[in-house]
Parts: sequence; C-alpha cells; structure tokens
Amino acid sequence: MSHTVGARQAQKQQSRRALLDAGLRLLADQNLASLGVREVTREAGLSPAAFYRHFPDLAALGVALVEESLASLHVMIRSVLAEAGGAEELIDRAVDVIERHVREHRAHVRFLARERHGGVRRVREAIDAELGRFAAEVGEALALQPVSRGWSEQDLRMLAELYVDHMVSTASALLEAQESDPARERRIAATARLQLRLISLGRRHWQAS
Repeated sequence: MSHTVGARQAQKQQSRRALLDAGLRLLADQNLASLGVREVTREAGLSPAAFYRHFPDLAALGVALVEESLASLHVMIRSVLAEAGGAEELIDRAVDVIERHVREHRAHVRFLARERHGGVRRVREAIDAELGRFAAEVGEALALQPVSRGWSEQDLRMLAELYVDHMVSTASALLEAQESDPARERRIAATARLQLRLISLGRRHWQAS
C-alpha cells in the first residue's frame, strides 16, 4: 500500500514539475498575462484537467515560479554574508554569486525581470514579498557585522533593500549581456563591484538622522 502511495506522490510531483518547466519555457518569449492553460498543458504533454489538480489558475503557477526562482539565490547570498572576510572580499563573492546564478538560471531570472512589473498582480505582489523577505534576511546578516553597531533597525532595513535592489538590477543587466557580449558582461560585473564598494564606503560613514 505504501509503495502505491509513494508511486502516486512521485507521479504527482513529476506532473507538477512538467507544468512548471513548460511554463518557464513558454515565458522565455512572452509574459504570463498572455499565456493560456491549454498552451502550458500542451507544452507539458498533459491534459488541462491535470493542470487544475496542481494549480487553481495561471497566477498560482506564476507564484510558484517566483518562489522557485529566488530560492537558490537566497541560499547563496546567505552563505556569502555568513563567511568571514573584509568588505571587498564579500563584495567580490557576492558579484560572483550573482554572475553564476544568472548563468545557471537564465530562464528564472528572465521570468522575474519581466514579471516584476508585469500585468499579473498576484505575481507582482509575490515578487515584492519574496524580495522583502530577502531584504529582511540580508538585514539580519548585516546587523551581526561590527560596522553596523549603533544602527537602527530602520536604517539596516534601508541598507538591505539597497543591496537587494542592486542585486536584482545587476542580474537583469547580466542576463542581456551574457547572451550577446562577454566583454559587456565583464564591464557590468566590474561596475557592480564599484557601486557596491561605494555603498560600503558610505555605510562606514553613515550617521542616522
């Protein structure tokens, strides 16, 4: 009996994975608002009825893709912030992580860049919420650093949001560069490092109002 339940669960997960992958492939060339359920299920090799066993609508599939798209980046950035080293080392590692993430998860980054200001409200809100949680995690890590001594929670959150916004904009710029111009990719990464160093310098001299 347990074997049968396990097989059904595995099949269910496989079908859900097929729908997410199909949606991601189709969203390489269009936005979520223009996508149809039949289009996704045809791409996944499933019936429309199978789609509704996993998601109530396409917005729910989009929200699942948002969570999936940012999960691995959360883990990598947390590991960078937890490592020992000076500000410049952390900056270099953070930019390396973003470059690697874009290279390994192009479809997810493209999806986020397009849908962050797209036409599906629930997906926009999900992206904002995930980035907000990301900023909270970054803020908690920043609070542990000696340079943050005396900073208010509000100022730490402001700094964390600045870092997260910078990561997102850098990832979006790298997405386009990696497809067409390796030299441009290197310039974008170099500029990102300089900008983060400027933020770090300002951080050391910041005085709360």
